[in-house]
Amino acid sequence: MTQISTRLATANDVDALAVLFDAYRQFYQQAADLPLAAAFIRERLVRHQSFVFVAESAAGEMLGFCQLYPSFCSLVAAPIVILNDLFVLPAARKAGAGAALLQAAEAFARAQRFARMELTTAKTNLIAQSLYASQGWQRDEVYYAYNKVL
Repeated sequence: MTQISTRLATANDVDALAVLFDAYRQFYQQAADLPLAAAFIRERLVRHQSFVFVAESAAGEMLGFCQLYPSFCSLVAAPIVILNDLFVLPAARKAGAGAALLQAAEAFARAQRFARMELTTAKTNLIAQSLYASQGWQRDEVYYAYNKVL
């Protein structure tokens, strides 16, 4: 099994990270747009609006990423973090990169004293759902998620 390490991304990682972010967006049926992906990631990092963890091979190849957005929960009156994006290159799946990213994100969230972590995933993304369950995530059976495109 390949050794996988995780770390927080920096602005120096934008070019490599943008390739992964663009592939992630394509996975969710968005058109390929590398300049958009790079601009979006760069802005999040430069403005300190998200925390991005990357998974790398022992050779330093970027295998995947997860992106956390800080938020708040009114009911518990505390900060929370939303794990909005998680992606691992298809060739690197089932090697532990996804689990390593989730574990790094959780350790970070605990250290930063977030009250909880939240995520949503496609109902059809059974592989991701299995990974989340294996890492102790609980599916919400109480609330429905809604959104409105503006």
